[in-house]
Amino acid sequence: MLKRLLFLSLLALLTAANTVNAYQAAVIEGVNYPANSPEAWLLKLHKGLNTLNYTVSFVVVQPNAATKPYLWRHGIVEGGTMEHLSLLNGPGTEIFRVNDKLSYFEPNSVPFSLKSKYINGPIPIQFFKDPIALNEGYDFVLVGRSRVSGKPAQQIRIVSRDGSRYNTTVWLDQETGLLLKMDTLDRSGQLIEQLQVTSLQVDEKPDPYFEKIDPSRLPEVSGIAQQNEIDFLWQINWIPAGMEIIKKDVHRLVATSEVVEYMMLSDGLVDVSVYISKANSAAKDGGWLIHESNTLLSLNNGKVEVSVIGKIPAQTANAIASSIGPSS
Repeated sequence: MLKRLLFLSLLALLTAANTVNAYQAAVIEGVNYPANSPEAWLLKLHKGLNTLNYTVSFVVVQPNAATKPYLWRHGIVEGGTMEHLSLLNGPGTEIFRVNDKLSYFEPNSVPFSLKSKYINGPIPIQFFKDPIALNEGYDFVLVGRSRVSGKPAQQIRIVSRDGSRYNTTVWLDQETGLLLKMDTLDRSGQLIEQLQVTSLQVDEKPDPYFEKIDPSRLPEVSGIAQQNEIDFLWQINWIPAGMEIIKKDVHRLVATSEVVEYMMLSDGLVDVSVYISKANSAAKDGGWLIHESNTLLSLNNGKVEVSVIGKIPAQTANAIASSIGPSS
């Protein structure tokens, strides 16, 4: 079962790219927050991410896992915006965004494009959309100021209000509001994952690299079959406050040909994949493990077999899995 969960976790990473369009951003209303409030700093982050020309090098570090170095470019160009995210170790993965067209280039895979305004990468999507909307499930706490990557930084804690998710701490560049560091911490304060910027360059003009990208040569947007007419057999009856189901469809697993119902939950800060199928036997089993920064949990209650994968506590994954029942 655990090997199957590892396979599903890889599948979740591939399918996550298809979810970003389904999650509708809350509109940022014209609310005046005190200048030195956490909300004002998060809005400064939002503005910097979407309006500045920047080139960022950063690493993602997880306990007992290889460090992943990335190069990230964002530019305001004639006709809109362009973005590039590159995983620098191994064979490499290249992601390009031209306005609302997202193109993926991966080794041993056919390049493809999706319609999306956001790259589903290490930087939480909600930071680009509306970070204040995270207050449905989190409290914001302004901490102190420090120095990160050679720059003065403001520290802000994003704390799970009901303990159902991990806590996040961000350090924002005081000048631009851009992200310099992000720690994900479990309930005991142990580090689950860290994103550390090693180089940040903000310019008046976009990186000349974008001049090399010919939008007309990027793959055409892939057509995604609509799943609205599918009668789903199962439903999730409990999810953490502030989360919602952003995607539902059906997968046939390549390794086993098994048909499973798939749902993705998100609050914009963390995504959770849920795979549901009819139990193959009446025997009850299950278990969980931590793979890199993700919890991988399986549950078989004799009627349904559930796998939950995401950067959440095991207790939360179990509560989601245990709430699943027949669709009404």
